[in-house]
Amino acid sequence: MLLREEVMNMGQTRIMFIENKVGESNLIGDARIGRVQFSKTGKSIHYNGRRFERMSGFKANYRDTESGEPYWISGCKKNGEDRLYGERLPIYIDNDAREEYWTDIRNLPENIHLTRIN
Repeated sequence: MLLREEVMNMGQTRIMFIENKVGESNLIGDARIGRVQFSKTGKSIHYNGRRFERMSGFKANYRDTESGEPYWISGCKKNGEDRLYGERLPIYIDNDAREEYWTDIRNLPENIHLTRIN
């Protein structure tokens, strides 16, 4: 596992909400809270071995450069209501983002053990 200082030297990182929009009606898909890395130019985001570039579209703001699949990638909301329509579907939290998500973003350190919302 990389130390926080090593991650920061590779590019700016941030915990974000990442939702694949190739789900029901292209509006609802698998979602995660994870640490993304921004390119030096800020034009692309890297997450879990994938590269995403900005796009303009309906209910999606990024696309996977390899598959072309649309994604919604945004900062996490403090109230946890990250899904567009408030669906009560699971949102998984990556282990390397879990502590920061529950303590710094949600201000709910008692939930630090949770790896899923909903």
